[in-house]
Amino acid sequence: MASTSLVLPLSSAFSINLFKNHHQRIRKPQTGNGVTREFGLRLWAQENLMGTVEEAERYNTTKRRDLVMGLGFCGVTSFLVGSCYAEAAGLPPEEKPKLCDATCEKELENVPMVTTESGLQYKDIKVGRGPSPPVGFQVAANYVAMVPSGQIFDSSLEKGRPYIFRVGADQVIKGLDEGILSMKVGGLRRLYVPGSLAFPKGLISAPGRPRVAPNSPLVFDVSLEFIPGLESDEE
Repeated sequence: MASTSLVLPLSSAFSINLFKNHHQRIRKPQTGNGVTREFGLRLWAQENLMGTVEEAERYNTTKRRDLVMGLGFCGVTSFLVGSCYAEAAGLPPEEKPKLCDATCEKELENVPMVTTESGLQYKDIKVGRGPSPPVGFQVAANYVAMVPSGQIFDSSLEKGRPYIFRVGADQVIKGLDEGILSMKVGGLRRLYVPGSLAFPKGLISAPGRPRVAPNSPLVFDVSLEFIPGLESDEE
C-alpha cells in the first residue's frame, strides 16, 4: 500500500481538479441566440473574476484542452502504475528467444565435447553443410550469449537480425572468433568460452541483464547463417 500512496494521489487530485473546473464551466449557457450566449458569458466571466467575454472564452478553451491532456496523463499514469504492480508482484519475466530450446538442451547431454588448444570447448548441435569462413571474411551469425548460470546478457535474436562482422579480425571476443572459424554455414554450435578468451574488462549489468565479471567464462549458442560474397556448396 505504501507504493500506492506515492503515485495514485497525484493522478487522483489532478483528475478531481480538472473535473471540478469542467463542472463549473458547463453552468454557463451553451445554446441560444447570440445575445443570450454573450449575456451568459458575461455573467460567468464576472463570477470567475474575468474582465471580458473574450477572456472568458479563452479561459474556457484553455481549460477544455487541459481537461483532455489531463485525462491522457492520468491514463498513462495508470498504465505505468499497473506495470509497476506487475513487476512488484513477482510475475515471471518474459521468455527470451533462444537458439537451443528444452529439447535441444536434452540432446546436448549426449553430444561429445571438443576441446581446442586454447581451452575453448564446444558442442555441435547441428553440423552445417556449407563452407567454412576464411579468415578476414564477413560472416552473418545469430547468437545468444549467456553467463554460466544460463542468464542471457546479449542476443542477436532480440535485435531481430543476424550480427555481421569480420571473422578473425578481433572484432569480437577471441572465443567467438575461434569458434566460428571452424563452423560451416547452416551449423549451430554451443561454445564454452574460458575467461581468457572472453571479456578482459567484463560488462556492466543492465536492467534484466546480468553483470559479466572480467575474465569470467561464458556460454554462446551460435548459428552461422551465411557468408556474404561466398557461394554455398549446399545444393
